[in-house]
Amino acid sequence: MSTSSPASLLAVDLHNGRPPVLRTEAIGDGPNWAAEHRESLRAVVAEHGSVVVRGLGLRDPAEVAAVFQRLATGLMTEREAFAPRESYSAGVYASTKWPPTQQMCMHHELSYTLEFPGLMLFACLSAPTAGGATAVADSPTVLEALPPELVRRFEREGWLLIRNYNDEIGASPAEAFGTEDRAAIDSYCRAHAIDAEWHPDGGLRTRQRRSAVVRHPVSGQRCWFNQIAFLSEWTIDPEVREYLVDVFGADGLPFTTRYGNGDPIGEDVVQLLNEVYEATTRREPWQAGDLMLVDNVRTAHSREAYEGPREVLVGLADAVRLADCSPTVEVSAR
Repeated sequence: MSTSSPASLLAVDLHNGRPPVLRTEAIGDGPNWAAEHRESLRAVVAEHGSVVVRGLGLRDPAEVAAVFQRLATGLMTEREAFAPRESYSAGVYASTKWPPTQQMCMHHELSYTLEFPGLMLFACLSAPTAGGATAVADSPTVLEALPPELVRRFEREGWLLIRNYNDEIGASPAEAFGTEDRAAIDSYCRAHAIDAEWHPDGGLRTRQRRSAVVRHPVSGQRCWFNQIAFLSEWTIDPEVREYLVDVFGADGLPFTTRYGNGDPIGEDVVQLLNEVYEATTRREPWQAGDLMLVDNVRTAHSREAYEGPREVLVGLADAVRLADCSPTVEVSAR
């Protein structure tokens, strides 16, 4: 089924279980097409939360960067990354390094920061032979499907992200904060309501409390907006988790999440969150040359396990401040 609205003026294919798909024939003309259709394309995202654009035939990082620049209000430099990724140009990155056999479950990019992307841009240069979709889920729908008492607790307490940075696994302090200068990292943490503790071996442990439910800065919709399930110890592959605990100790995992008051979040809660995400997931297999836009506040996204080579570039765009999203808990470092 294809439909268009007065706001978008672009016809998109709408099917249950799939994100909206917009088909065009603009191979070799991606940047100009993006500039011409920018407002209509963004209107589709505002209406539906995401859209896949098929038919641009995007071929290389330079062309992708040009498309991203024309669609974004402004591209962002990533800070506080949870895993390293290659940078192609200002604001254009490779996908996060994550084992292809393991799913990256639903999350909102950088939802633990005080300023995060309002718009995510993805471009597929090489599609995997199986799996690997960047799936999406509508966060107001997820919120409505969660048990009210659980939502109330997270609204009241928020969620706590605990991270252990080192040079052996995940992002190092330098990769996460863009500098090796401890004083600069400490200054960043103070300015961004992050408790930071340096270890004698040079490792860094941080804690930051954030709201789990926010309001969309434009529509005002209440959204389940966090990375509680994705960055939980219970989402790590069991064998990998056991190995990490053996090597680093139960308190030395690269990341985990808790209730805002510091209480552990049980495996059953994380399983429930992932089940609700799965029940609301929409997926469309990548084809080489595809473009995808995702409203990062309204829409969670994931990366499914895959086989074969996969190259998807990412742009973080249109910075949004947490303070403009009606957070339910106050942010402050101790």
